[in-house]
Amino acid sequence: MELAVYNINGQETGRTVSLDDAIFGIEPNDHAIYLDVKQILANKRQGTHKSKERGDVAGSTRKIKRQKGTGTARAGDIKNPIFRGGGRVFGPRPRSYSFKLNKKVKRLARKSALSYKAAENKITVLEDFTFDTPKTKNFVELLKNFDLNGKKTMIMMPSTDQNVVLSARNLQEVLFLNSKSINTFDIMKAQRILIVESSLKDIDEMFNN
Repeated sequence: MELAVYNINGQETGRTVSLDDAIFGIEPNDHAIYLDVKQILANKRQGTHKSKERGDVAGSTRKIKRQKGTGTARAGDIKNPIFRGGGRVFGPRPRSYSFKLNKKVKRLARKSALSYKAAENKITVLEDFTFDTPKTKNFVELLKNFDLNGKKTMIMMPSTDQNVVLSARNLQEVLFLNSKSINTFDIMKAQRILIVESSLKDIDEMFNN
């Protein structure tokens, strides 16, 4: 797949780059994407939820009434779950939601996500750039040149350029990712992906090694 290379002014540079069809042109596997996104979201869960069960509630253990002759069911102590203020039955306990996913499945999921974006023409290649000083105005101008204001935009860069990152730090819709640490969830969430030209080499090495 051939894509034109743009500068930060939104103009074509006259050069093109070739995207590897083994990464950006495969038949997407929806189930692999589902599993990878599910794992990413599961790993983000703290799992610190806890409710008080019968053994955790403070209260007397004496029987609150005599067991026979009342015409009603027997009842134990005040911590019984059927009473107000009693413990909860089968309440949540601290746990880890993480689960194992094979590396090949995760790799297939990322390739599938990139292939979806490439097929939808939502990938733009930018020539390498930097800013002299960190100014949000500079990055807003860049987004405006590509008609991306208000759109969730992901930028893949080979390394973190401090001036560029600081320029976009206050823009909630912009996400910076090192080209070696891309993930399926962020790719699928982005409405547009800007790939800095030099990061394509990192992406090829990551998937081909």
